[in-house]
Amino acid sequence: MSVFPQKLQKLIEDSNKTQNEICKDLGIRKQKLSKWKTGYNEPSIEELAMIAKYFGVTSDYLIGLED
Repeated sequence: MSVFPQKLQKLIEDSNKTQNEICKDLGIRKQKLSKWKTGYNEPSIEELAMIAKYFGVTSDYLIGLED
């Protein structure tokens, strides 16, 4: 199972931002964020890079290759 949903959830919680704020900042729909958080869908490479940049982490962190 992918570690991405767990990492994303922790980043969202630690950001002290609402999911609505994050979605607005990223230019995505809340449904997309929800599907990522549950593991129902995974982001594309471009979306993964966007998420990493937004939260100030690496793509490797998001996919569990580094802590």
